[in-house]
Amino acid sequence: MFDEKLHEECGIFGVYNHPQASHLTYLGLYTLQHRGQESCGIAVTDRKEISVYKGMGYVGQVFKKKGILEGLQGTCAIGHNRYSTSGSSTIENAQPILINSRAGQIAGAHNGNLTNADELRRWMVDDGSIFSSTTDTEVIMHLIARSKRDSIDAMILDALSGVKGAFSILFLTPDAMYGARDPRGIRPLILGMNEEGSYFLSSETCAFDLVGASMIREVLPGEMVRVDKDGITSFRIPVFEPDIKPAHCIFEFIYFSRPDSFVFGSNVDKVRRRLGRRLAQEHPVDGADLVIGVPDSATTAALGFSEASGVRFDIGLIRNHYVGRTFIHPAQSGRDFGVRLKFNPVKGVLKGKKVVIVDDSIVRGTTMKKIIRLIRTAQPAEIHLRISSPPIISPCFYGIDMPTKGELIANEQTIEEIRNYLEVDSLGYLSIEGTLSATPNPQDFCSACFNGKYPVDGAKFIEAMDAVSKCK
Repeated sequence: MFDEKLHEECGIFGVYNHPQASHLTYLGLYTLQHRGQESCGIAVTDRKEISVYKGMGYVGQVFKKKGILEGLQGTCAIGHNRYSTSGSSTIENAQPILINSRAGQIAGAHNGNLTNADELRRWMVDDGSIFSSTTDTEVIMHLIARSKRDSIDAMILDALSGVKGAFSILFLTPDAMYGARDPRGIRPLILGMNEEGSYFLSSETCAFDLVGASMIREVLPGEMVRVDKDGITSFRIPVFEPDIKPAHCIFEFIYFSRPDSFVFGSNVDKVRRRLGRRLAQEHPVDGADLVIGVPDSATTAALGFSEASGVRFDIGLIRNHYVGRTFIHPAQSGRDFGVRLKFNPVKGVLKGKKVVIVDDSIVRGTTMKKIIRLIRTAQPAEIHLRISSPPIISPCFYGIDMPTKGELIANEQTIEEIRNYLEVDSLGYLSIEGTLSATPNPQDFCSACFNGKYPVDGAKFIEAMDAVSKCK
């Protein structure tokens, strides 16, 4: 459970060459609902024209009314779930975004944050462009429309070569579906296929399972794929920086992706179990009676902790699954109310026990403090808190809506001060080395939120956010 929370911006899903493309996209978005609950939308083409339907709320709410999906006729579609890491919570910022360009209609759906979006927006506005949203996605769509290249392939590549930061993005034209990742591969994007020859693109492979598709491969960092009647064509996105190295977001493994997904070269469940095992080695609890996880994202790490320590795993917190992820609610008051609704301690399991609680992260610390107080009502003998990631000391600018440095509890307080604030008997965080060692290729992951070492444009954003914070 991300505490208060860091929010991953979006989930994206696309289908090419299926008679029920909009219905499969709906199912894909439903599976990716954990990646964004603010708004959603689907763009579909009948090979002649692109139609879009989008709205505020969960996938099941937006497409609940009879006839909506039936009205989205076509064999190719892309979809989007959004949580706003940039831009406000309005229908204007819901995606996909559809434009009419000199190359025809193009719809786009984006996951991630661009670090030079504001700079590009100001330049285009000064040059006469008109924007209808505050999303980074619209910046990319404007760049495509402004490109002087002679084909839609070249226009998209031209636009993507001019943006910095994180993007896993889908485009839909009447003839083709495109998927692309930034040169560092910060956000995931997976290519799949079913037995009937339909192609799929998704933020996570868990969505493939529901629609009967299998993973082909991951879209490579800095790659754009075009899916059309000729199959899959691969392009390299032109870049003008030397020696760009992968910088996958480590929090996809720690929290964001579902345990049943495959991203960044590994199964999420396996990585989380390794995180838990390493945590048990680094911060054992002598004489512990049981290990519990904060459901659902920390459950797998708690199992790993139990396996490595030999301490029994049990269910000590019950989660109300009809309440969305606590962090997803845009208002702090909603987050506070969500915590009270979301969990209930199992008193028969916890009473009189020396309990190890495993969670994935602490951001501000306010939600964790409420959970600890809630668990105290079950009268455990001791509470030992273990976190399957390092202390978060710096904001993220690549698709996670994170507080300023001054709001991050680990940036302001020592671990002992955090322990006192949370009122736990002991507190242990997994080391950065231990966290990265659980991944398939440790050198390929971004850990800027733990050490402040940003792969792109970090210093400029810290200065800007600190300036904004001082003005509040």
